Amino acid sequence: MAEQSIESTLLHELGLRRKSSWWERILRFIRTKPLGTVGGAILLGAIFVSVFAPLIAPYQPEEFDRYARLVPPNTTHIMGTDHIARDVFSRVVYGGRVSLLVGFVAVVTSTVIGTALGVASAYFGKTFDLLLQRVVDSLQALPGLVLALTLIAALGSSLFAVITAITIVRWPGTTRTVRSVALSIKASQYVEAARAIGASDTRIMFRHITPNVMAPVIVIGSAVLGGAIVTEASLSFLGLGVPANIPTWGNMLGQAQSRYIAAGPWTSIFPGLALTITVFGINILGDAIRDVLDPRLRGSK
Repeated sequence: MAEQSIESTLLHELGLRRKSSWWERILRFIRTKPLGTVGGAILLGAIFVSVFAPLIAPYQPEEFDRYARLVPPNTTHIMGTDHIARDVFSRVVYGGRVSLLVGFVAVVTSTVIGTALGVASAYFGKTFDLLLQRVVDSLQALPGLVLALTLIAALGSSLFAVITAITIVRWPGTTRTVRSVALSIKASQYVEAARAIGASDTRIMFRHITPNVMAPVIVIGSAVLGGAIVTEASLSFLGLGVPANIPTWGNMLGQAQSRYIAAGPWTSIFPGLALTITVFGINILGDAIRDVLDPRLRGSK
């Protein structure tokens, strides 16, 4: 009984230490990476506003007031109204939902695909590696926005098409980076030991190689998220992204610049600011995460 109580006490203390270590890491990150903390706060704020958009926005995104067309910012409409008398603030708040959703889903999908193919390419090598890397070279040789426009033209304008296009544009870069890291891990002694005791290829890839490439994968994902949001905004700005009836920051910029930017500059300023601040926050957060996870930079800053 005494041994069991001592064991439970030790396990409890270890659990408490494990929890406190996470808080210590967070506090250390806040203390050593103030810009990264600001970026994280910006991203969390954007997510919070997007999730609780129905509670924050004073109007529905498609609701209009026939007597308030192209009204400048005032106490009733703090960001003014657009060319069909819709509240700009409400549309900016709801627009973040689609922009962040597309960015996160596309980044997660492209990261999963790129990581799996990168690990498989490094592990199997030979013909599979040669063919896969030539496909990666072909996709990376094309400008990303041009490739996305081509895919959207083929798939049609829809939320699914935009996510698919961004995923196809982004996964080759992830595959190339993960492959280079996995090649060095493949030659390590613990992988050779696992192979010597008869571990299957699937077990070696998913239990020994993949966990050790997660640090660069996290860095890549944080860096690509801002680019994915900008790509979605670019496609919507050109009228080939999310359908026009769905409010996004890119759609709002595209509709404002066509004919109404001179009469109502606020219709483009505020969605542009929302896009810029969010992407800026993601980028500085990604830089801070890279500095923390990259061992070559960890001791230099």
